[in-house]
Amino acid sequence: MATIINGKELAQKIRLELKEEVADLKQKGIQPRLAVIMIGNDGASSVYVRNKSKACDEIGIAFEEFLLKEETTEEELLDLIENLNERQDVHGILLQSPIPKHLDIREAFNAISYKKDVDGFHPINVGKLAIGEECFVSCTPSGVMRMLEEYNIETQGKNAVVIGRSNIVGRPLAQLLINSNATVTVCHSKTQNIAEITKKADIVVAALGKPKFVTEDMVKEGAAVIDVGINRNEEGKLVGDVDFENVEKKASYITPVPGGVGPMTIAMLMSNVIRAAKKEN
Repeated sequence: MATIINGKELAQKIRLELKEEVADLKQKGIQPRLAVIMIGNDGASSVYVRNKSKACDEIGIAFEEFLLKEETTEEELLDLIENLNERQDVHGILLQSPIPKHLDIREAFNAISYKKDVDGFHPINVGKLAIGEECFVSCTPSGVMRMLEEYNIETQGKNAVVIGRSNIVGRPLAQLLINSNATVTVCHSKTQNIAEITKKADIVVAALGKPKFVTEDMVKEGAAVIDVGINRNEEGKLVGDVDFENVEKKASYITPVPGGVGPMTIAMLMSNVIRAAKKEN
């Protein structure tokens, strides 16, 4: 039976450490500040923004929210980003996605100063990650790496399989695993015989957005299984990309959904904001 990786507990531990860091910074006259831009009124986005606001509040990070109308123009959005780039009291800028279809999200992400890009989406940060330089890394992948570290799950020399190649999770996570000396295979919708590949893996990360995609027969005995997926099943219940009940019997470590990777994402975002504040001062 697998050891369950408790993301909620670990995230709470990180938040307490960050709270102390913020208290130290405030004594030096530094107030870390996160600016969040949200366009339109997407329900899920509102929940995410509220959770980020709560976390900032708990840790002592100043939180500033910019709610823009659905019909906001590209020019208005870029002007706001430019303004936040120039503000010395703002350390992190986050554009909540999705954004309305008429706006170019890539251009907006690229407009955020890479020094304030606490989401790790700017091409400069992505490039620095690829060559192993210090940079801001996308929050979910860095949360996964922190979990592996905390539970002493060795990556060096191990076979790791990442299922999913999104710019937010799959690609940066594959890069982080390579940087930690794992041998990495990335599987995606065009990969043939995925089960044959995952069966050989010491670490399997599922980040593809398909409920219970990873089944018991796809995992080798004793593998560590990290489930990044968040899906709703027919009953409206949250489930991951892994068939937890059955895979748990075979794995050595496994993350639950909810309570696994999710809480780590916000903890790592908070960590990035504090790092940005330290760099600027």
